[in-house]
Amino acid sequence: MQTALKGSEVDLPAPVREMGQLYLQQIDQLTEIITRLAHELEAATKTDCELRRLCTVPGIGPVTAGAIAAFAPDLETFDSGRNFAAWLGLVPRQHSTGGKTRLGAVSKMGQCDIRKLLIVGAMSVIRWVVRRGGSSNRWLANLVARKPRMVAAVAFANKMARMVWAMTTKGEDYRMA
Repeated sequence: MQTALKGSEVDLPAPVREMGQLYLQQIDQLTEIITRLAHELEAATKTDCELRRLCTVPGIGPVTAGAIAAFAPDLETFDSGRNFAAWLGLVPRQHSTGGKTRLGAVSKMGQCDIRKLLIVGAMSVIRWVVRRGGSSNRWLANLVARKPRMVAAVAFANKMARMVWAMTTKGEDYRMA
């Protein structure tokens, strides 16, 4: 890739060509680092039983499992899966008065890295549901049928966070409901 700007057929001024070469070298170096880190993360996922267990949840891969293990506090500190999802910022704001509960938009407070990864994973699962025209998970299929995809993705990410909390605190493997 570095030789792309060398040669007489490239009609660029010399300073621009040098800057382009520097950028291409940095891209090559970063690509090597990212590839190495991805291999290390995959190896850690294969050896660590907790990461392996988290990767069995649909929509959670090695990156998301590693982020949960690295950035989340001990999940035993949360009283429930809803509290963990709230810590991530995946629960709707409540505007309640007089016994009437009104749920608003997702709060977006809390740990944004894990929240984003869970939403991306949920979107990938929803893409498969839409492509196949249904899912063995009836809850998700019904949700996708009646709600916009992003709303369904946030709701599914909330459910994934609750599943992660339950699996981690109880020490159980993922099982489809």
